[in-house]
Amino acid sequence: MESAGRFRAFVATWLRRTFMLCALCMLTAPAYAAGTAVGTLIENTASVDFTQTGAQQTTTSNTVSFLVAERIDIVVTLLSGQVVVSPGDVDRALLFTVTNTGNGAETVELTMNSIVAGDDFDPVPALPDAIFFDTDNSGDFNIGDVAYTSGVNDPTLSPDESVDVLLVNDIPGTTANGHLGRSELLATATTGSGSPGTVFAGQGDGGVDAVVGTTAAAATAFGEYLVDDVAINVVKSQAVSDPSGGTAPVVGATITYAITVEVVSTGTATAATIGDLIPTWSSFVADSITLNGAVITDATDGDAGEFDLTGAPTVVVRLGDLTQADGPQSIVFRVTID
Repeated sequence: MESAGRFRAFVATWLRRTFMLCALCMLTAPAYAAGTAVGTLIENTASVDFTQTGAQQTTTSNTVSFLVAERIDIVVTLLSGQVVVSPGDVDRALLFTVTNTGNGAETVELTMNSIVAGDDFDPVPALPDAIFFDTDNSGDFNIGDVAYTSGVNDPTLSPDESVDVLLVNDIPGTTANGHLGRSELLATATTGSGSPGTVFAGQGDGGVDAVVGTTAAAATAFGEYLVDDVAINVVKSQAVSDPSGGTAPVVGATITYAITVEVVSTGTATAATIGDLIPTWSSFVADSITLNGAVITDATDGDAGEFDLTGAPTVVVRLGDLTQADGPQSIVFRVTID
């Protein structure tokens, strides 16, 4: 019975020590994207407490240890929305970010593919370079951005570090309105990639093993170009009529504003709408709005426009879907100088 009691006491003491050791590790271990930093030494030693001839004794085991392997994980994220382009555009950019979510430093190779399934046309990678670092952090392609060359300036990223990358394409002149074109960025760890769990012996930081993580150490994302080849000309003019019959812009004078809207390209300008704020120090002349000579009431009703007072006073005229065949659209309204 005494031996059983000593054994239970030993187990209780061992559990307490183990719990305290685990708690200490949790409090002091640094946090990384994929856990403990590569190369961290983890050791463990067991101890046995017992009583011999009335004296408390402790015997320890040998220490076992290992170094944390490097986990290789790469993520690519598209930052751009759909980029609106016209046929024949050049140097149009898509913005991505490449992030090292592993627990060690990793060098990344970048590859571009502009022949992606599921789109209407293939963007053409710009020459002589098509992959750039967003050096000035502008989010768009500029002359100061540094070109990427495989094997020359592959980015090396620390754990949780990111780099912004631009894919720069030209748009074929044969594209049609509404067509989509895709271009994708592939980022691959130079240490190696493959199925999760693949081991590259001794290839991690400090000579430890490198292990492919859940991202397969390679990631890709694509962005889209949307062709909108509609070009619209908008021209506004004004004519002043003062109370004495002249054209002086004095208090009480009337200003007639005329706006001409015309589609000057192929394609359709869908749901085209004119919004014109009434200038400060002037007042709208009631019932003065016309569209192509036809009167539009001030109220929000079934016709094509209104004088909108829900916010800043604004003349609103809805032109609908316009094409080049519709010709110039003429909107006229009047204000008086307060």
